[in-house]
Parts: sequence; C-alpha cells; structure tokens
Amino acid sequence: MPVSFPFENIYATLPSQCFEPVQPTPVSEPELIKFNESLADRLNIETTDVTESELATIFSGNAVPDNAIPLAMAYSGHQFGNLNPQLGDGRAILLGDLYDKNSQLRDVQLKGAGRTPFSRGGDGRSPLGPALREYILCEAMYSLGVPTTRALALVRSGETVIRQQRESGAVFTRVAASHIRVGTFQYFALRGDHDALRALADHVINRHYPEVKNTSEESGKKYLNLFKKITENQAKLIAKWMNLGFIHGVMNTDNMTVSGETIDYGPCAFIDSFNRKKVFSSIDQQGRYAYINQPAIGQWNLTRLAEAMLPLFMMDTESAHSSSDEVEAAAQKQTAQKQTAQKQTAQKQTAEKQAIEDATQVLNDYAHIHQRAWETGMAAKLGFSEVQEGDRQRFEALTDLLDETRVDFTLFFRRLNTCAASDGDLSQVLDLLNAPEARSSAPLLQQLKEWIQDWQGALAQRESLSSAQQRMNQSNPAIIPRNHQVQRAITAAESGDYEVFEKLLSAVTQPYEDNPEHQEFEQPPVPAEQVLRTFCGT
Repeated sequence: MPVSFPFENIYATLPSQCFEPVQPTPVSEPELIKFNESLADRLNIETTDVTESELATIFSGNAVPDNAIPLAMAYSGHQFGNLNPQLGDGRAILLGDLYDKNSQLRDVQLKGAGRTPFSRGGDGRSPLGPALREYILCEAMYSLGVPTTRALALVRSGETVIRQQRESGAVFTRVAASHIRVGTFQYFALRGDHDALRALADHVINRHYPEVKNTSEESGKKYLNLFKKITENQAKLIAKWMNLGFIHGVMNTDNMTVSGETIDYGPCAFIDSFNRKKVFSSIDQQGRYAYINQPAIGQWNLTRLAEAMLPLFMMDTESAHSSSDEVEAAAQKQTAQKQTAQKQTAQKQTAEKQAIEDATQVLNDYAHIHQRAWETGMAAKLGFSEVQEGDRQRFEALTDLLDETRVDFTLFFRRLNTCAASDGDLSQVLDLLNAPEARSSAPLLQQLKEWIQDWQGALAQRESLSSAQQRMNQSNPAIIPRNHQVQRAITAAESGDYEVFEKLLSAVTQPYEDNPEHQEFEQPPVPAEQVLRTFCGT
C-alpha cells in the first residue's frame, strides 16, 4: 500500500451496536483534485514517493488501507425539530482513527464513498459541488481560528450523481477529533441501551475530556461534568462563528458534535450584508436556523443531549449513595428486603429529580457562557483587551446599526481599523453605506458617526492605539469564503477547471493578511453575483 495510515481503530472496539461494518463502493475513474499534504503529515500518514493516481485510488475508496476497519456510525437526530430515530452515516464511511503528532485521536472519514446500511434508499454518493464547498469551508474555518473538521483530500469520481439534476460525483475525505454527535447519544437513549450509552460516554471522556475523570473523583458526578464540558464548548463555538458572521444552516442534533467542532458544511454561508434574520439554507423555510437563532438552537440541541444522558446522570447520583447503602443493607439483612425495595424506588425518584435539576442548571448556564464568549469576541474585534461595564450596550447598539444599514459585515470590521484613532478617517467605513445592498439615510449616517465617535473615545481611554489595531487585525478577517466566490469555484471545477478553487483556497487560508494578490476575494458580490440559497449535498 503506497499510503500508510497508523490506524488505532479505537471506535471499532465500542459495542457492535454503535456501528455497522461496511466497505466503500469503488468508483470508475478517480481523479485527485486536492490533497492536504501538511495535514497528512500532522496525522502521521506516510505518503513518501506516492503518485497522484495512487492518492486518488486511496481517497476514492477504491483501495482500503490494510489496517483500516471501515464502518458506518449509528446515530439518531432531530432534523428541523422533528425526531428521526434511525439516521446514521448514509454516505460516509469511517476508515479509522489515529493519533496525530500531538497525541490527539483523529477520525479519517470518506464522504460519498457509497451506500451503507444507513443510506435509507440513498445512493451514498456526493456531488462535486458540496464536496468542494466543504473542502473550502473546512480549511477557511480552521484558518479563521474556529474549531472545525478538516479537509484531507478531494477526488473526482468520474461518475454522475442525480440530485436536482445530473452532477459530477466526488469523494471527500474529512478529518475530525471525532464524529460523535448529540444524535449518537440519542440513538442509544431511544433504545434504552444504557450499557452502550455508558460505553459511548466513557469513550468521549477518554477521548475528548480526560480532565473530567480527575474532577469527577471529587464531585462524584462524572457524566454531569462531561455534559458541562460539552455545553461550554458548544456555547463558545457558536459565539466564535457568529463573531465572524457565519450561518451554519442546518443545526440538527445529528450535526452537533460533542467534541465542540463545527461539522457538516452543507447549506452554510457567511453573511455579506448584515441581517440578523438571514437564512441561506434552501430547506429552512421557517428560518429556524437563521443567524440570530443559532444560540437558542444550540441550547435546544443540548437539552436533547441532556434528555439522552439522563440515565447517566442518575448513575452519578446513585453511585454517590452506594457505599452507605451497602453498610445499612448488611446491618438490616434479615428484615429489610421490603424496605430496601421501597427505598430503591424512592432513591431512583430522588436521583432522577436531582439529575434533572443538575442538568437544568447547566443548561441555564449555557446562555451566560455564550454571551460572555460573544462579548469577548466583539471586544477583540473593536480593539479592546477586555470587556468592561457598558460594553454590552455598545456592542448591541452596533449590531442594531449594522442590521438597520445592511452594510457588509466583514468589510465593516476590517475597515474600522482605519478610524481607530480619534482623528481617524471615517470615509472607508461610511462608503459602505453606498453599497447596492446597504440602506442609507441621514439619521442612520448620523447614528453611525456618533457610535464611532463614542467607540474612538473609549478606545483612546483604555488601550494603546497600536495594540488595539493589532488586536483588530487579528480578529477581523480581510477574507472569508464568500458565497459567490465559492460558487464560482464550483462552476469552474464542474468544467474541469480547478484554478479558481486553488486561488480561492489560497486566499481563505490566509484570512488575516493584506495580500494584493487576494484583493478580488475581499469584495462582496454585486447584485448579479448573489447566491441567496445553498443546498445540502444529500
């Protein structure tokens, strides 16, 4: 085998009901479009002297590494609020997991590699467009500093898939800290399989949150502490991507990982003209996953996770009483059988009540964690080293103005750096009000000027100008993967031209740099270029 993967296959050691063994279905004419050599090196994947043809063979699924254990993961999920108890990897196959150079376990998964036992009548394939979109978005988000899945390879299959029309097929190789989702826990909770649920939770602790084992020895609430960690990471993740104007588009419970990574870049996009209620997904007719709704949806999903983990929380509470119960039971062995049964019932009810109260408190904390994370991100975007009293009102007043004026979100914050000084030139920022999608009026213009003047004064009092500007440059990207640019890359690639894709990828992986070669990728779309809806690849 020309490509060597040091697979550990730890997920494959979990109970058999966690997955289904499956082999990729070969494609006819695999052609390598992109291989992420630096990521492969970090994953300890050996590719010395390998050819593009050999890479295409491996990453299309036409040849399976000798030490891989391919499998499709089982999970359920709430899709747009509606529970589907039987989902699972319908077009994705986990080749295996391996340790990277930082001794962190990572999954390597093929998307579009053919049918699995969870395909539910689907073809198990992926069109080229969504696969290329995911490659760009994965690497852009990573470069922006957002926890995310990564792109390892993209292969054109040489075959056609049928969606709304006939499209070129592709296989995308995704790398993740893991592909364990809220829906994975739901799958076993719905089936009352508490043994598998516990094995899964222990795997997540060992894999993602080993520190939970130490704190749990003191509190006796291992699984509740795990839930706290997942909740904290998810609250911070959503705040991070919202500070960048990102809309996930399909925040179903099967699209929320417990590792705290962004996953499944289907109908997602970055906002151009700011609009709190903006929706990109073609299937989100009610705006459930609009930009402004994302924090609440995150909490809703975590509530479903809490419901699924309730038996584990009860185990925490019951185990805390187990030692004292054993002593008491021994002392009353002859007469306490009936009392013990009654006591066990009462203890179970008490444990359930306590577990619900504990989980509810964690869910209540979510909103505060998210708000603090969002405010911290906004402070950095505006040059402040910390959040102080009055800043929340300042941040909210600005987002109100951005929503009213519909100015370009990314350009506004990037250009704000030019007027950080009290005598700074406002022209570049105010020019954004003349853009085709912007709303301009004398009152709005005056309000924006007043807000900027107030911000300039606060910045001058609290920060050195150079430090503030450096902080802003590191927090406000010049380049994001704008929807119209991604669509240009997809259109060109479908005709066999990958140059646009390569140029865009180069630009979005250097988002905070002012590079003259990448200026075209900084520009928002003109009306004719706007892409108002994005689509899922399934």
